[in-house]
Amino acid sequence: MKPPVVAPDPATLACPTPAAPPDTAQLAHGGGGRAMHDLLTRRILPALDAPTPAGGSAAPAAPERHDAAVVDLGGARIALTTDTFVVSPRSFPGGDLGSLAVYGTVNDLACAGATPSHLSCALLLEEGFPLDELDRIVASMQRAATRCNVRIVTGDTKVVERGKGDGLFINTSGVGLVPAGVVIGPRQLRPGDVVLVSGDVGRHGVAIMTVRAGLSFETAIDSDCAPVHELVAALLGAGVVPSCLRDPTRGGLAAALNELALDGHVGFEVDASSIPVSPGVAAVCELLGLDPLHVACEGRLVITVRAADAERALATLRATPGGHAATRIGTVTGDGPGRVVLRTTLGTRRILDLPSGQLLPRIC
Repeated sequence: MKPPVVAPDPATLACPTPAAPPDTAQLAHGGGGRAMHDLLTRRILPALDAPTPAGGSAAPAAPERHDAAVVDLGGARIALTTDTFVVSPRSFPGGDLGSLAVYGTVNDLACAGATPSHLSCALLLEEGFPLDELDRIVASMQRAATRCNVRIVTGDTKVVERGKGDGLFINTSGVGLVPAGVVIGPRQLRPGDVVLVSGDVGRHGVAIMTVRAGLSFETAIDSDCAPVHELVAALLGAGVVPSCLRDPTRGGLAAALNELALDGHVGFEVDASSIPVSPGVAAVCELLGLDPLHVACEGRLVITVRAADAERALATLRATPGGHAATRIGTVTGDGPGRVVLRTTLGTRRILDLPSGQLLPRIC
């Protein structure tokens, strides 16, 4: 007599990784999903690990994988980040390449608990790029910097031959001061922490996709491109120090939670019915076969706080511009470190995995 067949727990199932591509860079390597994670962990980060100093002393601890690095300089704690922006199209509902570059860098600093202060800007232009468009984008950068109370203080400009670029790429780096006693990052995550999001998810990626594909709908979908540093400052001002913060850009909410689970050696359980998705974004995702949890945001925060601080954090966020739709979506768990479980609207549980393959290209 054959033993009974036991069905596996759906929460332990995950889609297999696609067959490995050729040993060359692929678009998927920049998409925020599994391919990018593998590229970083298998090739780039091991090559950049600090060597053991001469004399046999121990090597410094590996830096925490977070949106910005925090370093001690002369007694001050400085957050440092850098990012390159290649969005296509360069203008989209709710923003453009210039504002995106500033807000993206400011938001990475804010996720380390820093008050952003100074930015650098490097422009990579392709021969033949219209200078009037460059004027509009640079002016947009300055307006965004003024809104965020930061200064662009240094930079660089390069021009490549026609056909060897894609119009305009922008690299921005930023620095900011981290207040004493504020330590935010994946290593601070603890089972029992509550997971919040500052607003609805998926709008940036859908806004880019609809413009790129020439789609139009009765209700326009604007990107959520915006700074989030005021939300972080409000939390700190209310005495709430988040255990971790992350802006869910490439790969969306799913990628952000998986990265935090892996880097923090914890698990997450989130409730699909609690995750805010606007009706327009939901409709477009259904039409195009996309999962809104895998679609990028550019003005949202994933926030984890101790359970005792959850209600105060929600009240603070909802009273701050940009956070009125803040919502509790789940908890940090100690089960299955590195695993994110989604409770579906049907009451079942499934793995919310890192996205695989090529995602929406050029969304940031």
